[in-house]
Amino acid sequence: MKTIIENISIVNAGRMFVGNVLIEDEYIQCVSDKPITCFANEKIDGKGKLLFPGVIDSHVHFRDPGLTHKADIKSESKAAIAGGVTSFMDMPNTSPQTTTIEAWENKMSNAKNTAYANYAFWLGATNDNYETLLNADYSKICGIKLFMGSSTGNMLVDNDTILEQLFANAPALIAAHCEDEETIKNNITKAKEKWNEDVPWCEHANIRSREAYYKSAAKAVCLAKRYNTKFHLCHISTKDEIELLCADNITGEVSPNHLTFNNNRYTEKGALMKCNPSIKTESDRQALLQAVYQRRIATIATDHAPHTLEEKQNSYFKAPSGMPSIQHSLVAMLEFVNSGELTYQIVADAMCHAPSRLFNIEKRGFINEGYKADLTIVEKLDTPQKIKSIYKCEWSPMDDMTFSHRVCTTFINGHKVFDEGIISDEPKGQPLTFKR
Repeated sequence: MKTIIENISIVNAGRMFVGNVLIEDEYIQCVSDKPITCFANEKIDGKGKLLFPGVIDSHVHFRDPGLTHKADIKSESKAAIAGGVTSFMDMPNTSPQTTTIEAWENKMSNAKNTAYANYAFWLGATNDNYETLLNADYSKICGIKLFMGSSTGNMLVDNDTILEQLFANAPALIAAHCEDEETIKNNITKAKEKWNEDVPWCEHANIRSREAYYKSAAKAVCLAKRYNTKFHLCHISTKDEIELLCADNITGEVSPNHLTFNNNRYTEKGALMKCNPSIKTESDRQALLQAVYQRRIATIATDHAPHTLEEKQNSYFKAPSGMPSIQHSLVAMLEFVNSGELTYQIVADAMCHAPSRLFNIEKRGFINEGYKADLTIVEKLDTPQKIKSIYKCEWSPMDDMTFSHRVCTTFINGHKVFDEGIISDEPKGQPLTFKR
């Protein structure tokens, strides 16, 4: 099967130029600014449109297994490809938790038949699975996820000896959720003394405070610097944390939610905007966006974390933290291109190239000859429009927003899996592999 995409603006490796791409079976065979004249089963006129590498989302919670009333691999990977995301890396706080090789293998087996996008699964750290982490095969596993703060799934690692050993001997990248447990507990006590159970939503930013995140993140960074550990700081939420990205072995991630919203929106959105770490001030949001522009923050990843509306429609302490956003992530980031705050090339680097480099993903993340044909065609709109969410939970905090771009077509491994609102009948996702 040969497909030629013609006369399209190609966004790749810091460049943007009008050119042509030949896809043959699973691979990109030719990228050229000159016409491609060979036979093709299909030719796509890309005039006036943009071609991005497929987005690689390194931080998602698809809730599968065990929490599939909220989401599952099939439903959320369909939402992913509708949003131009071609690869995802799923976190370990499922039920059972992905803290053993058996649990990881079960996830891989499930994804083989259900994933509409390419897939990989994190191996989660606990206080007692050090040997498992040490001996795992990281050519197939994206990395080690460490919770240095409790969140959904209760996977807190608080044994300092284990932390020291893990940072000293980690055979792969460690990515961490950082929030200081003691600080949060003290903040909760103060909030309950003042409001009992009726804590207003705006207090979330004070309970899950900037001090809580920074204290935990600084501890992790100190360990990473001491042992030269490859360390990735997840979902950075304040300008203070940017300063922790101070060495070549230390990188950071920010979510579209923390780039889009600020704490003034809690009154309007309530529990729908409750996530860990919390969304902070407008000053923080602007600093995070500037750090993406300057490429100080390496990756943009969603932390896609669905819950049902019924679960969210509770009081502060009963409503779970997390929000779905993978279908919206690319177009949400392209809003900053529309406003002049980012460029197409920067968005491509943060969402496609940087994850590929950081995790050493084989043959994905770029529009390069010999790479897997994971591609997204995007159109800039004359009139901004909303997106109809197709998440299993049927909502997103971005549902009321309009976007200046839309995803037209998504290719995965050379297959057109999404086209003008239509999703292919069969899953075409493949396991990601890592060159290590």
